[in-house]
Amino acid sequence: MTEINPLLNLRSQISALDEKLLTLLAERRSLAVEVGRAKLTTHRPVRDIDRERDLLEHLIAVGKTHHLDAHYITRLFQLVIEDSVLTQQALLQQHLNKINPHSARIAFLGPKGSYSHLAARQYAARHFEQFIESGCAKFQDIFEQVETGLADLAVVPIENTSSGAINDVYDLLQNTHLSIVGEMTIPIDHCVLVSTPTDIEKIHTVYSHPQPFQQCSQFINRYPNWKIEYCESTSAAMEKVAESQSPHVAALGSEAGGALYGLQVLERNLANQTQNITRFIVLARKAIDVSDQVPAKTTLLIATGQQAGALVEALLVLRNHGLIMSKLESRPIYGNPWEEMFYLDIQANLKDASTQNALQELRLITRSLKVLGSYPSENVVPVEPA
Repeated sequence: MTEINPLLNLRSQISALDEKLLTLLAERRSLAVEVGRAKLTTHRPVRDIDRERDLLEHLIAVGKTHHLDAHYITRLFQLVIEDSVLTQQALLQQHLNKINPHSARIAFLGPKGSYSHLAARQYAARHFEQFIESGCAKFQDIFEQVETGLADLAVVPIENTSSGAINDVYDLLQNTHLSIVGEMTIPIDHCVLVSTPTDIEKIHTVYSHPQPFQQCSQFINRYPNWKIEYCESTSAAMEKVAESQSPHVAALGSEAGGALYGLQVLERNLANQTQNITRFIVLARKAIDVSDQVPAKTTLLIATGQQAGALVEALLVLRNHGLIMSKLESRPIYGNPWEEMFYLDIQANLKDASTQNALQELRLITRSLKVLGSYPSENVVPVEPA
């Protein structure tokens, strides 16, 4: 008679409970949608910080009766609350801009498995019932697909906490007629991905996009014998490694992307910074309105001229109107040596009177000013219990 492994029964019970948890989370999201619809009629803000804090403190108190750690409960429900906030924001934006949530064609960098592909999937999952994937080889191709109507939206990386600004994207924003209509941030966990079982010492060649190599430079420097091969995307690198079936080649990319190509993880958490996060922007042919019930962000492109203190004067205009700047980036103006354009992110809705008054003043003291887009801020700062 064969002995029954007690783990099998316990794992079966855990799996059943996990499925119940998923059902409950789906029910909670449905209720969040109903709350969003109620806020449409009552015109209340999406976020209620006091309500969120009271909820967390109540759950922590209940959790103690079940011997659950307060930190564990806080982390878990901060994610749940974030999902609820973003779900309601998407609902309000669809209603305001009369967006068809059925489907959209989204352009992104690389074939399947790239970080941009994963970001596009994440954005589509919240805003559309289904979406058509349109992978591109270059950032220029992504912009052109939306500009010419071949795609409805573009999802492109704009900055990373480790490697900084994505200059190619900033430069394309100078001349495009597209508008920024959304943003999102995703954590980036670079892995060494291989097609067959092997050891790290056996690797001779590593493929990836230049950004992962830059973000993981400290790890890469530990292996000076590696031959570094640049690809147009991380997914293109994964494809090369999958086709090679060699124990001597590897790719830098995401575990989720590697799984699409049948690759195995050899090393994880390679980035120089422990919190390696990439911010993506979403572009469309038509600008959108942002509900005054959700936090908004507006991105400006200005040229100040070369007189002393010109940039300071522009920034003082924002301060005088109570506008908070969350990002300042400069890029050269092509054809004008030593002159630069400045990209500014301000925490403001373009429709607000204070924003409009500030823009009027900025136009008087700058050589040029372009609004690249006003869009919902998806950076949901988690509430901490008192």
